[in-house]
Parts: sequence; C-alpha cells; structure tokens
Amino acid sequence: MAVKRILLTGALGVAFVFVSHPIFAHHAGTAYDAEHPITLSGTVTEFKLVSPHTQIHFDVKDAQGNVTEWVALTGPPQRMYRNGWRSDTLKAGDQITVSGPPSKDGSKYVGVKTITVNGKVLAAEGE
Repeated sequence: MAVKRILLTGALGVAFVFVSHPIFAHHAGTAYDAEHPITLSGTVTEFKLVSPHTQIHFDVKDAQGNVTEWVALTGPPQRMYRNGWRSDTLKAGDQITVSGPPSKDGSKYVGVKTITVNGKVLAAEGE
C-alpha cells in the first residue's frame, strides 16, 4: 500500500511539472518596463499573426538616419482576430507608430498598448 502511495505521489508530481511548465514559462508582462513607456515610429518589414504573440517587425530611423530593427508584440491571434485584425492588416512598407513598454533587458522589443497604421488607430491589446 505504501509503495502505491509513493508511486502515485511521484506520478502526480511529474504530471504537475509538465502541466504547469507553460504557466511558469510565460513572462506575463514582467519582461517589460511599464514605468517608462516609449513611442516609436517606423516602417513595417514583417507582420506575423502567430502564437503566442502577434509580431510586428519594423525599422525605426533616428535623427542621424541610423536604422534600428524593433519588434512590437501584441496579444495572441485569437484576441487580435476579435479586435478585427487579419493576416493582411499590416504589410511591409506600412508606416506605424507604436506606444507601449519597452523590454527591461534593453532588447528591441516593445509591448503594444496603442498602434497607429498609416494614420489609422487600430484596436490592440498589448502584452
């Protein structure tokens, strides 16, 4: 009886680890600096309506003409579809302005809070 209990407890522990891994792996916004939001304007180079986060790749040009590649991350495709987004919502060459929290680690990622595309504000829910 004690052996069965030990095996059952061990199996449940292993099952918990496998089931909870996706929950613990998700950063849930803690990777972003919500205290210091930024606004960037640039040109879309690629748009990926993919899980777990829709990705908008865009180039930002500074005052000296230097180009920096950024990635804006929004919600999952299901949420974006509910907001009216489709796979052709953004195209390479579209001009965008994105506002939201930047990545805390200095990488060129920004969570989308607001986005304007070719002068039109789109509904977006960020990270």
